[in-house]
Amino acid sequence: MRGRALILHRIENMATPMKYICLAMFLAILSIAGLNQVDGAGECGRNTTPDMEAFKLAPCSSAAQDENSSVSSQCCARVKKIGQNPACLCAVMLSNTAKSSGIKPQIAMTIPKRCNIADRPVGYKCGAYTLP
Repeated sequence: MRGRALILHRIENMATPMKYICLAMFLAILSIAGLNQVDGAGECGRNTTPDMEAFKLAPCSSAAQDENSSVSSQCCARVKKIGQNPACLCAVMLSNTAKSSGIKPQIAMTIPKRCNIADRPVGYKCGAYTLP
């Protein structure tokens, strides 16, 4: 019986450090997973989403539905600003907010050209569309 008690005592003594090791590993994995999530910025940056940016393009709604509609200077200014990041502009034009607003992506893609934005990303692939 004394041998059995000695074995149990040794197992218990080994289990305590093992618990701490497992806890430390769990916390390390959890923090790594959390950091990856925090660092993951979307197409439009850390503090915004394509849907949030789409609201800023409200002045472009008629121009994004009808290619014969004139494009306002306010629309052009906002497209130029968002268009500094082509991936963001693309994501905005294909966003759920844009779609639910009746935006036609094939027409919306023409707005940078219609605004005569010189440094627009000509040929940029945006889903099934290409910026002219």
